[in-house]
Amino acid sequence: MRLTPGAARAIDLDRVDLFDLDLYTSGDPHPIWDVMRAEAPLHHQVLPDGREFWSVTRYDDVCAVLGDHRRFTSERGTVVTHLGEDDVAAGKLMTSTDPPRHTQVRRAIGARLTARAVASWQDRIREAIVRFLEPALDGTTFDLAEKAHRLPMIVAGPLLGIPERDWDELVQLTAMVTAPSDPHFKHGSEAATLAISHHELVTYVTEWVKRRRAAGGEDGSLLDHLMTVRAGDAPLTDEEIALDGYSILLGANVTTPHTVSGTVHALIERPEQFAKVQADPSLVPSLVEEGLRWTSAACNFMRYAVDDTEIGGGTIPARGAVVAWIGSANRDESQFTDPHHFDVTRRENRHVAFGFGPHYCIGGPLARQTLRIFFEELLARFGSIELDGEPQHLRSYFIAGMTHLPIVAQKRTTP
Repeated sequence: MRLTPGAARAIDLDRVDLFDLDLYTSGDPHPIWDVMRAEAPLHHQVLPDGREFWSVTRYDDVCAVLGDHRRFTSERGTVVTHLGEDDVAAGKLMTSTDPPRHTQVRRAIGARLTARAVASWQDRIREAIVRFLEPALDGTTFDLAEKAHRLPMIVAGPLLGIPERDWDELVQLTAMVTAPSDPHFKHGSEAATLAISHHELVTYVTEWVKRRRAAGGEDGSLLDHLMTVRAGDAPLTDEEIALDGYSILLGANVTTPHTVSGTVHALIERPEQFAKVQADPSLVPSLVEEGLRWTSAACNFMRYAVDDTEIGGGTIPARGAVVAWIGSANRDESQFTDPHHFDVTRRENRHVAFGFGPHYCIGGPLARQTLRIFFEELLARFGSIELDGEPQHLRSYFIAGMTHLPIVAQKRTTP
């Protein structure tokens, strides 16, 4: 998906197909979302197979859908790849569960992922990122997007308690879940890719739990902690542990790499912004927030209306699927000044890249810390970055990202 939109053009909203994978692989959805926000803040689309969904694109409407579980439930599915099929893990998988149960499980897991808790991991994360960046400094082509797919597991693998020998397999499987139509990750049909990846990930966590129970004791990892979580008066079942472990693996792996690649690409396209933040490292936190807004790697989330619900000047019928477009909300001109301008000094930046409401990304503090350290180290070491080939974009409805971003970096010679 192009993150820097092309020129405004006439858009026939009756002909817009938000399920066209080419729109995200090689297209430019931002001009479409601009028109939808202005002319059709509640947009209805029927797919050729009869499935239908409603879209909200304005910032306030996206927050309303994601923030109110009483009107918009998560318990029938939350990603568009599952449109038309109720989630069989509803009420068990944390992302497909509404409060109060969702809150009980989230609170117990989130205690290990607060900003204060993850601060103790800074040194380990910095060491991992320095090792990651080192090969990019030999003056040859470095495919940042391809390499960055492994970055979250390099950071989070030890914290989750996952041995390094399993990292590459898990990175591949989580990518298959979120981009089952991308040729880099597809195995057979889209449905087959989803089925294989879901089964293998849940099986991995299930076997991990069995080994940990047999070994006894605790290793202090996040997955180990998951085995002690209680929802209400009862511990999680092994099935719930496996499903929530699957969810944690997905959350750890699928967005941060694309935020890294998309933000670096934005800096390459705008050398004056690169120079500005390199001259003033105190701007790194602002750069991270702007990168999160700009890339909006989790492009959308889905909910289902509980009853007939008015929003965006129209009505979503009871049990209707509604897609909240994060990528559009984060370019809403009513919320962000000059939203299609990438600005490392942006002050008012209440983006929703991590979602909104009860399902706000539980790993947000860890992701922010990882991104902050990544850009601190990149800016300290890289004097310049240039493209060395065309970026290739991920073929996915759900994740806005890249599969290839070939760069050549020069070492920084002055402090």
